[in-house]
Amino acid sequence: MLTKSQSLGGFMSRILVSLYGVVSYIVFFLSFLYAIAFVGNIFVPKTIDSGDAGPVVSSVIINMILLGLFAIQHSVMARPAFKHWFTRFIPEVIERSTYVLLSSLLLFLLFWQWQKMPGIIWNIKSPVGSMILTSIFWFGWLFVLLSTFMINHFDLFGLRQVYINFKGQEYSHLDFRIIGLYKLCRHPIMLGFVIAFWATPTMTTGHLLFAAVTTVYIYIALQFEERDLVTFFGDVYKNYQQKVPMLFPFKW
Repeated sequence: MLTKSQSLGGFMSRILVSLYGVVSYIVFFLSFLYAIAFVGNIFVPKTIDSGDAGPVVSSVIINMILLGLFAIQHSVMARPAFKHWFTRFIPEVIERSTYVLLSSLLLFLLFWQWQKMPGIIWNIKSPVGSMILTSIFWFGWLFVLLSTFMINHFDLFGLRQVYINFKGQEYSHLDFRIIGLYKLCRHPIMLGFVIAFWATPTMTTGHLLFAAVTTVYIYIALQFEERDLVTFFGDVYKNYQQKVPMLFPFKW
């Protein structure tokens, strides 16, 4: 039977875990909002095309390192083997929140240290053309956000885990469901990012580097993600793979 002090200690532990999850989510949400402004060159002082341009070679190297750091962390920490090892050192309930927090902090590092590369690849001066591409840009971000809610937004970013822990219940994984945009492609979140990164009236060299590298990374990372999903869900996911395209909502 638990003593009063043990019960209080357990309750305080659940509160701290919950606060950690909430703070991690807030940091993520701020990084998400800043990413929109960063890529779209709006609202914030430091964007993908702002600042002073430095030497091309050093700018490419620094930008590639920033993108590489995010890609390595984002992929390695998502693998089941790493999660199994990592949860030997931290409580399993905050594993997802920690992953989200570190990803968000690396994004802020990228925003802060990104090097401007001002060369123009294309520049749409037509008001109609510019409006269309800007609309597609916002559509891409909306596509991302809606896709997260069609699975479980709060589980994806760690809040559901800490909430269940706060109630003193055991966490259970979500059932596999095919709903909404997930009927069009298996990874609509990633599709939304690709749309948002490429849809711009003015494509600079720096923006092109960002869009191209992230698109390649998304495609490579999805290969590992698909393998893990097949391992976890088995034939259910294999059947899903046969019926629905991976990234773009059409078959070649």
